[in-house]
Order: sequence, then structure tokens, then C-alpha cells
Amino acid sequence: MADKKQAKQVYFNKLIQCVNDYSKILIVEADNVGSSQMQQIRIALRGKAVLLMGKNTMIRRALRGHLDKHPGLGEFLNYVKGNVGFIFTKGDLADIKNKVINMKVDAPAKVGVIAPANVTVPAGATGLDPTQTSFLQALNIASKINKGQVEIINDHLLLKQGDKIGQSEAALLQKLSIRPFSYGLKVKVVFDAGAIYTPEILDLTDSDILNKFLDGVRNVAAVGLQLSFPTTAAVPHLISNAYRKLLAIAVQSEVKFPRADKVREYLKNPGAAPSKVEKKDDKKEEKRGGPKEPKIEEKKPEPVEEEADMGLSLFD
Repeated sequence: MADKKQAKQVYFNKLIQCVNDYSKILIVEADNVGSSQMQQIRIALRGKAVLLMGKNTMIRRALRGHLDKHPGLGEFLNYVKGNVGFIFTKGDLADIKNKVINMKVDAPAKVGVIAPANVTVPAGATGLDPTQTSFLQALNIASKINKGQVEIINDHLLLKQGDKIGQSEAALLQKLSIRPFSYGLKVKVVFDAGAIYTPEILDLTDSDILNKFLDGVRNVAAVGLQLSFPTTAAVPHLISNAYRKLLAIAVQSEVKFPRADKVREYLKNPGAAPSKVEKKDDKKEEKRGGPKEPKIEEKKPEPVEEEADMGLSLFD
């Protein structure tokens, strides 16, 4: 009894020390993760993070006694359910998350376990002797004998996600040397300096965040335009649309003002718009000793900026 109490006190002290030292915590599920695999994960995280497992009752008791120092842990306690553990770190949460979820181990199908994913038996030679055809027929798997061995004709969906694995399915997968599942730590929730969010947030890049922001701005602008309601995002479009309407009315009604006159002149004679002409360096031609071509005086074109926007600029 004394040893158990001492072990519990050591665990409490270690947990509270981690809570005090680290502001970033990943809550992970450890279903179907063996001790050897857990040891490999600890080694991979050494120097970057601390992995701590324990009984949920002990974890809740330890954390409740320190809610006055860490109020954010109150909501954190709601996620201490099931077979969970904690990864404490001061580094990049996304990097730790990726490192943890990539350390998975292939595992065979066990009787009575709920399938975490669909399992398909592929078509082709199985290596089984012809006496096994009845076994496959019992599972409604179409097969034939080819070159002295059983061959599955088509891909067959043996298990669906959420199905309970039976004796026959487990035996067949074992005979075919198929290890359909992979198990490892699964990040359940992230605790970052008092903020709690799902692990999918860690997968967002800077471009993803920028695109989401731009989508929001576009939506705000669209609503403002539809309702004719002035918002920061919609005002430039509202002014531009109103200005185009004024120009259209002025051109049709012969109302005169400088911008409308330029648009009217352009519409009457579009070919009169000046084009950019690249000039050759005459000095280089003279140095080469080539014949001098008579210079053609060009009319100085009007500023291209005003012609190019057809009077639609909002900032002139």
C-alpha cells in the first residue's frame, strides 16, 4: 500500500510539473497501441516532447487540485475520457502531431474487434490449395482453380468500417497474410496556452488561412452589393458600378463632362487610340556605321493611362 501511494504521488508530481512547464498539450487516444510501440514513440519524442499516460481518475484528481493556478484546465478535463494520454511540448505542435500519427504499426484483424476501416480482399492468386474453395464460398467470395491454387476472381469487400470482425474473416485474412489495419496514437484535441481546438487546425498553411480570409471578404462584398449596403469590402465596387452607369447615361443622353467626352470620342473612333511604339537606340546605329534612316516625327500620344481605362479609373 505504501508503494502504491508513493507511486501515485510521484505521478501526481510529474503531471503537475508538466502542466506548469508546458503550455502546449496534445491529448491522444492510445487504443490498440502496444507497450513496445509506445516505447518507440517515447524515444522518437525524446528532447522534443514528453508523453505521459495514466488512469483518468488520477489525472482528473490531480488537475482539479490546480484549477486555481490554471483555470483553462477546467474545459480540458472534459476530454479526459477513454484510453487517452498527454503529449507536453514547447515546440511546434504541427511537427509533433505529424511525427506521432506517422508512427503507426500494421496489425492483423482480431476476432471481436470493430473494423476501423474497410477491408477489401484483392483479386488474384492466393497461394491456397484447392481444398480452400469451400471456405471462400462460405464468405461469398467468387473464386476458381488456376495452376493448382485458388484464385479470387474479383476484388471483394470483406469488411466495412464499423463491422465486428468474425472468426471466418479473421481466419481468411490470416491465411492470405493480410494485415489490414494500422494502429498508433491519434490526436484527439489540442490545448495551446488556454485555447482548445481540433487537430485539423494544425494542418492549415499560411495560404489556406489567406484563402479563407479572402473568401470571407468576397462574401461580405457580395452581400453588400446585393443589398446595396456600404461596407469596406463593397464600397469600391458600389462606386465603380455607379460611375459606369453615370458614364453610360452621359454617353446616351449627350450630357457633357470631361470623362464622358473622352469615352464618347473613343466610342466614335476606337482606332484613334494611340499604341505603344518601342524606339530603337539611334546612337547604337551610328556607332555601327550603318546608314541613317530619316527620322519620322511622331505625334506625341496622349497619356496611355487615361485612354486605357476609358475614363473608368476611380482614383483620377
